[in-house]
Amino acid sequence: MRLPRSVAGWTIAVFGVLALVLGAVGLLWPEALLRMLGFEIPPSRAPGDYTGVFVTASSMASFNMGVYYLLATATEWRAFYRFTVVFRLVTSAVFTLAVLADIAPGRFFGVAAWEGLGALATAGGLWWDARRSTGAGTTGVRRIIDPTVGSGSTPDEAERDDDRRGAGTSAVGPATDAVQ
Repeated sequence: MRLPRSVAGWTIAVFGVLALVLGAVGLLWPEALLRMLGFEIPPSRAPGDYTGVFVTASSMASFNMGVYYLLATATEWRAFYRFTVVFRLVTSAVFTLAVLADIAPGRFFGVAAWEGLGALATAGGLWWDARRSTGAGTTGVRRIIDPTVGSGSTPDEAERDDDRRGAGTSAVGPATDAVQ
């Protein structure tokens, strides 16, 4: 898999890896996940207690979400990045209200903070990437590269641009591509 090519991509990748790992923990060791979130673990569950089902469903959703985030990072899907900012802020607000309404334990506020700070980090990364792509020396005009000429320092050292950027990529860097 490719490494992220932007600051915003790194924020999405970090969240994706953590969502994937925590989803796996919840599937393999649900009690550990419940303890991390501050929930009590009773010695036995009463009939009709569907905590296990809920943890399994939530963990599978987290695992899948981690995969989605990593795929978005691999493809530098900027629209997805922007989408996550909005909905992670909504998630943060809902989780904060759950703690304040005594629906969830106080430690659950950490999840709300993680979502909110993650949304702000991605928003900051998007802003930084856009600012960087229109910074000094950039005219905003796409530079067309002739793939037969290459970009080595001399004709003898010509490096094919497809080799440098990966076949099938556009003729501009990811930050410039994101702004257009």
